[in-house]
Amino acid sequence: MSLKYAVLAALLEGEASGYDLAKVFDVSVANFWSATPQQLYRELDRLAEHGLIEARVVEQERRPNKRLFTLTPAGRDALGAFTAEAPRPTAIRDELLVMIQAVDIGDADAVRASVEERMEWARAKLARYERLRLRLLDGRDEAAFLAGTDRVGPYLTLMRGRSFEEENLRWGGRVLEILELRSPAPAMGGADAL
Repeated sequence: MSLKYAVLAALLEGEASGYDLAKVFDVSVANFWSATPQQLYRELDRLAEHGLIEARVVEQERRPNKRLFTLTPAGRDALGAFTAEAPRPTAIRDELLVMIQAVDIGDADAVRASVEERMEWARAKLARYERLRLRLLDGRDEAAFLAGTDRVGPYLTLMRGRSFEEENLRWGGRVLEILELRSPAPAMGGADAL
């Protein structure tokens, strides 16, 4: 999938500046798609060139003018057509997994530290996702939210992001257990044991 459709989907929430979209990507879209602000701005320009979004300039005092983007009917149609396509299967590309694959000949302590760091990232993301979930629910329980919301997509992607990070924690904990079991026992004795 190209960044194109992730940007179009983010604009379903309404008019947004490039800065606003970068924040949306960081908070809610990041649970399934990542992009740098530079990538977002380049994609916004391409989408505007192809007529999938429109930009209007808002003049600001003491700050540079900003462009606000909205979906065009052609953009909505393109996004709708995208939802009818069969997605390609996902594949994991993760440097941490390469490190773990080589842990038997590498620095097990460094690998353990990397797993622990990944688990900390997962905990931080889960905390962010929980704040987002509470904001989406806005005091309602899940059933009331789902019955009354206009758009269920953001909640469904949030659920996937949460389950992904919960699995990262479960898996990381198991990796640490196994590495601990396989670590050499401390040497007993030595010169003092004589």
